[in-house]
Formats: sequence, C-alpha cells, structure tokens
Amino acid sequence: MAKTIISLILVILVIVFVLQNTQVVDVRLFAWKVSMSRALMVLVTFVVGVVAGWLVHKPKQKKGK
Repeated sequence: MAKTIISLILVILVIVFVLQNTQVVDVRLFAWKVSMSRALMVLVTFVVGVVAGWLVHKPKQKKGK
C-alpha cells in the first residue's frame, strides 16, 4: 500500500512539473536534432526510466515448467 501511495505522489509531481515546462527546446543526440516541448521531453524520459526499471526488476520466469 505504501508503494502505491508513493508511486501516485511521484506521478502527480511529474505531471505538475511537465505542465509547468512547456517551452520548446532542442534535443541533440549524436547526429540527431529534434525540437520538442520540454514537457514532452520530460514525459518521454520518465516513461523510458519506468520501463527500464521494470525490465531490470522483472521477476525471472522459471524454465521447464
């Protein structure tokens, strides 16, 4: 239950942060350059972090069953 409450609070904080940062910024990665809103960049980064964390802590399935 505590994990759910903490997760909900973190998600709400991220949403508030995203809504307050709507300026357009340039994002550069190697040879790519993309202009996007800062809110979208933060949201995409957050989602990538959540997915990466889920993949790292995903329970391993037993083989041979």
